[in-house]
Amino acid sequence: MQIRTLLVALVAASVVTAAAAAAGQYGPKSAPVRPKITGISHLAVYTSDAAATEHFYTVSVGAVKQADPENPLGVRYMLSATQFVEVLPLPAGQGINRLDHAALNTENADGMRKYLAAKGWKTPSKVTRGADGSRWFDVLDPEGNTIQFIQLPADAKPVDAPSAIGHHIIHVGLLVHDRAAEDKFYRDLLDFKPYWWGGREGKVEWVSQQVPDAHDWIEYMLAAGPGKGIPADMTQQTLGVLDHFSIGVASVPDAYKVLVDGNRLSGRHDQAPKIGLDGKYQFNLYDPDGTRVETMNFHATEKPCCSEFTADDPAE
Repeated sequence: MQIRTLLVALVAASVVTAAAAAAGQYGPKSAPVRPKITGISHLAVYTSDAAATEHFYTVSVGAVKQADPENPLGVRYMLSATQFVEVLPLPAGQGINRLDHAALNTENADGMRKYLAAKGWKTPSKVTRGADGSRWFDVLDPEGNTIQFIQLPADAKPVDAPSAIGHHIIHVGLLVHDRAAEDKFYRDLLDFKPYWWGGREGKVEWVSQQVPDAHDWIEYMLAAGPGKGIPADMTQQTLGVLDHFSIGVASVPDAYKVLVDGNRLSGRHDQAPKIGLDGKYQFNLYDPDGTRVETMNFHATEKPCCSEFTADDPAE
């Protein structure tokens, strides 16, 4: 009797298990989880004069030149083991655009690719592996900006850049027309969080969205007005102001003094540091093709206009 009762119980349990599986409790796998996005990796720009660009990034910026594991025709100017500027030869017929892509560090490139694909975003079929063991893939944001997700190699070597004016790229700025469209990608899909917004004469011109798992940010540069792409009447100089990257420092005035005392300033640059509408000191230099390199204080010294800061500042 006891054996019969036990057999009946086992059969009943198997039926329940099968029913649960049919109902999906043990069926389709759960959706991929977004891997961490741990900060800005780099900005990739084009140069029409490799020698002049090398002088700018190694002397004025103080970065260390290295080979480019992604592209044998390019070079990297390293600020740290995790952040750099990638410089590529200017393609024929490129026009005024000097931006190739902006890149974000992630803990798992293929996991990020699968996450975006599961959410319906167009992705490549696989990640690419670099000569150094890094992995990456590219996608387009809603306005056609190329955004790269890169996973650092497990044995990434330290970078000694003692002359660098700073070692932390705290944000990259991109030409943007439609804030709401961009938010669908960065905010809704990737969980970026608002940091600050501001502008002149009552306009919203700059919107800062921090990566979800650190304090670096992407800045929407909304000065171009409605539409898509690069406006037909925009100059290369103006576009270089919009598509830019920023190096964080404890004190812009101190960094400026180092540049002046070391006779490291050449080409186009601001006459002196100034405080922006966000209340932070800044000083702008421009590479030979016009890409803006902004040095910026980690913390504001004055009250910002327009919006309070809504997340923690980045740090060294």
